[in-house]
Amino acid sequence: MKSSSPSLLKATFAIVRKDLAAEFRSFELISAMLIFSLLVIIIFNFALELDIKTREAVNAGVLWTTFAFAGTLGLNRSMSVEKDRGCMDGLLLAPVDRSAIYFGKALSNLAFMVIVEAIVLPVYSMLYNVNLFRIDLLAVIILGSIGYTAVGTLLATMSVQTRMREVLLPILLFPIAIPVLLAAVKASGGLLAGSTFAEIMTPFNLLVVYDVIFIAIAFMVFDFVVEE
Repeated sequence: MKSSSPSLLKATFAIVRKDLAAEFRSFELISAMLIFSLLVIIIFNFALELDIKTREAVNAGVLWTTFAFAGTLGLNRSMSVEKDRGCMDGLLLAPVDRSAIYFGKALSNLAFMVIVEAIVLPVYSMLYNVNLFRIDLLAVIILGSIGYTAVGTLLATMSVQTRMREVLLPILLFPIAIPVLLAAVKASGGLLAGSTFAEIMTPFNLLVVYDVIFIAIAFMVFDFVVEE
């Protein structure tokens, strides 16, 4: 069923509002992602404390490792709640274009990830003594998060149908998301090392291209995934 653009947007944002309202009543998902993220950066901080130069060299890698694992936890939990409560079946039976379901879930997952990142970044800056509040770096983080949640939402929808969904999602997601993560790490690492924005344009442009490709592919195959 294909909807008009206004109907598609209305259905998409209705799903986003539902997810945000449900989460802000309990904070189960955000709190789990946040605690996990803080534990990861604290552990890395102690592990790399003896070698300051190494810590400076791997800042981007540690940052994106934290975001990737926390994002995976959020994606898994987000779709599991929908499945366990029977909400996904209700969404599929609703008279709306199924692409609205994908975009709604992707936007809500992105919102959760951005909220966690907004809390993690100042803590990371303090522990690692690095300035992360730069427009160019924040742009890279947002683009990386978009690509990760775009493909992650699709794969989480696939894996939630299985009994081993907690294990299956990382196995499927990490290999496919490698291009996004590598481009994000290279762009972030270059900026943290003092490179100008012009010098990191290649990984930045790759990040934009990967985002567009992953969103387009997920949009095209989402109907087939939920029908299975």
